[in-house]
Amino acid sequence: MQLVKAEIIAIGDELLYGQIMDTNSHWISQELDLVGVKVVRKTTVGDNRTDILTAFAEAEKRAKLILITGGLGPTQDDLTKPLLAEYFGCEIREVPEAVEAVTDFFRRRGREITPLNILQGHLPTCCTYVPNEVGTAPGMWFEQYGAYWMSMPGVPYEMKKLMKDFVLPKLPHIFQLPVIYHKVIKTVGIGESWLADLIKDWENALPEHIRLAYLPSPGHVKLRLTAFGTDRSELEQQVAQQIELVMPLINNYVYGYDEETLESAIGKLLKSAGKTLALAESCSGGYISHLVTSIPGSSNYFNGSVVPYHNQFKQNLLGVKAETLNSHGAVSEETVKEMAEGVRKLFGADFGLSSSGIAGPDGGSAEKPVGTVWISCSGEGFTEAKKLQLTQDRMLNIQLTGVAVLNLLRICINQNNK
Repeated sequence: MQLVKAEIIAIGDELLYGQIMDTNSHWISQELDLVGVKVVRKTTVGDNRTDILTAFAEAEKRAKLILITGGLGPTQDDLTKPLLAEYFGCEIREVPEAVEAVTDFFRRRGREITPLNILQGHLPTCCTYVPNEVGTAPGMWFEQYGAYWMSMPGVPYEMKKLMKDFVLPKLPHIFQLPVIYHKVIKTVGIGESWLADLIKDWENALPEHIRLAYLPSPGHVKLRLTAFGTDRSELEQQVAQQIELVMPLINNYVYGYDEETLESAIGKLLKSAGKTLALAESCSGGYISHLVTSIPGSSNYFNGSVVPYHNQFKQNLLGVKAETLNSHGAVSEETVKEMAEGVRKLFGADFGLSSSGIAGPDGGSAEKPVGTVWISCSGEGFTEAKKLQLTQDRMLNIQLTGVAVLNLLRICINQNNK
């Protein structure tokens, strides 16, 4: 079975200037992947005749399905419709039902329609008119030059409506689609190269129709298994077998699958164990509390937090000893341990977490350079601490600290459940 190739063309100067983020291409790619269509190229072009026509010509060489977003407004800088007509060598004429749809759209909202708006109901004679129920710019479907083309508005909710109602249901009728199945393993606490070395023999033994991709992000590495075939249930079973083979090698680093986040995985662990959590954040400034409370139902296990940025509050709120701060400093193993123990006691929680460090870009020293962070987890009968040597970037350091603190809690929960 031949893989169906698609290309996405996003049109608009605002995309190139960075004034608007192209979320459309991302969403379309995900939806096409689910039905077995492979996106081979995403192209962004400005409102320029030559560039747009060139993008059309190049897409035609690569793909059987070409999806275009943007450039369908009523103003002169919206070039998609006239250039599609030019490219396919056809005229633009009034489509009565399209004009009526645009008119009705304005009438129902109590707004006066202008001559420019009426022109949105004028379409290339070589296209199939696709009604846009939530906007004024119609969709246009072309079957030209051995490919299928769909032009849609750049407004995300309008584009999604046309994709869901027209494009996606149409694809199985014009293509013999393969099945593509993804499964993502989420890992934390191990770098990409170390992980790759750990599983290299397993990776080399994967069947030809199952591929592995490493998807790193700050503090995490995702392993994406992609299987190609004709039977989804069979692919799911085969991928599950491969995961079963690799898990003994990576189990200590795995916190979830697919859309699972580290903070949601932590929430499940705490709820399952019937345990609660409290946080004392210095260098992370409340970021970890934000992660924890972003999960619905976190009030079942999150007791509260403090951000004792200055040393006097480490002492007054958490009971950190003055001699500890004087002897070892705020960024030290001794201080974060007392912070974790103190916040656990303050909120009556089963686990106390703490962070203290030099996020940067200033404040470092030869002994404790920027990026030096200490974290701690305290529970019944134990207090663990860990030193991190991070980057020169403040926001990245805060983000990495959040991942490390939650991972330390994950490790402590799992160890205490054994």
